[in-house]
Amino acid sequence: MLKWAGLAAATSALWASLAFAENAPGVTATEIKVGGTFPFSGPVSSVGSTGKGLLAYVSYLNDKGGVGGRKINYIALDDAYSPPKAVEQIRRLVESDEIAFLFSQLGTPSTAATAKYLAARKVPNIAILTGAPAFTQFRDYPYITTALPSFDIEGRIYAKYVKKTLSPNAKIAVLYQNDDFGKGYLSAFKAVFGEEFARRAVVAAYEVSEPTIESHIINFKSAQAEALFIAGTGKFAAQSIRRSREIGWKPLTIINFPSGSTAGTIIPAGVDNAVGVVTGTFSKDPTDPKWSNDPDIANYRAIMGKYLPGADIADTGYLIGYRQGMLLEQLLRQCGDDLSRENVLKQARNFRDLVLPTVLPGIKINTSETNSKAWTQLQLQRWNGSTWELFGEVLDADSE
Repeated sequence: MLKWAGLAAATSALWASLAFAENAPGVTATEIKVGGTFPFSGPVSSVGSTGKGLLAYVSYLNDKGGVGGRKINYIALDDAYSPPKAVEQIRRLVESDEIAFLFSQLGTPSTAATAKYLAARKVPNIAILTGAPAFTQFRDYPYITTALPSFDIEGRIYAKYVKKTLSPNAKIAVLYQNDDFGKGYLSAFKAVFGEEFARRAVVAAYEVSEPTIESHIINFKSAQAEALFIAGTGKFAAQSIRRSREIGWKPLTIINFPSGSTAGTIIPAGVDNAVGVVTGTFSKDPTDPKWSNDPDIANYRAIMGKYLPGADIADTGYLIGYRQGMLLEQLLRQCGDDLSRENVLKQARNFRDLVLPTVLPGIKINTSETNSKAWTQLQLQRWNGSTWELFGEVLDADSE
């Protein structure tokens, strides 16, 4: 009887193991494979630092034994910010590398190009690094969750600030990247200003392949705009700030969160040229003296110093990636031993009052079955020539 009982138990365990493997590709008793794509090369390669920061944190985790006894085999591939290349690399991750799920894919064009393929294969794409509003619609994108403030939320916060700060007839210049990334912010400004937008706004789009946006800045000055909002990446934000000052134009200048890096935008623009520039953030700035004794920032410095020596921590891309690693860790801990794709997606929509180290006080992650967005709050900050100064309260899209 005991012999048969033992055989039955072994058979049951075998079937359970096979079922688990079927629902959890990329998972073994000692490892989980996770993948993502980043623009390590190409026109926006500066933001590839995000992927490097994530890899540094994963290395740190693995040296501690991983999560739940499993090491994380994170496979980061270069898509050069090119949709065709992204498709190629995502197919490789899913079909050749056989990852469990995607995590931290960066870029609106790359995500848009691969979303249907991943949905057809029922592969979760967790914590994508794009704020395109479309991807926050869980009914349309049931396998996606996001890990940047939605462009419409962020854009509304900036538009309300501009509207409150300037006189009712002041002209507003909007320079945006000519893709879903830039257009998301543009739509937010149109929504806040309503019928006034056509009368007050001077708008120009640029392509990421353009070497310079100088002509747009000159045209904005000629239009006598009193505010400049730049919806782009750090390279073009830096060019805009520098050129504005070179021609003697000093509008209220606002840059979006993705380009709000000291190393990636402010220093190339010129720290003096950037005085007065405003952006939103949910992060502590690792270069700011106010956080010099903060244990979260101390840990960040120590881990980056060991696993990515020589990295310029003034580049907030590294910090974003580092924090993505912490979010991945939390996700895997919540999943426990059920690392099926179904449970990964379920737990990504089940963060409750999650506070990640290095985040500003008062900002939490709350996701649900009807909310795929990790970050929905920001605080405004202004560059003073040497550091960012926070001002005002923590804001969301409904804040006045």
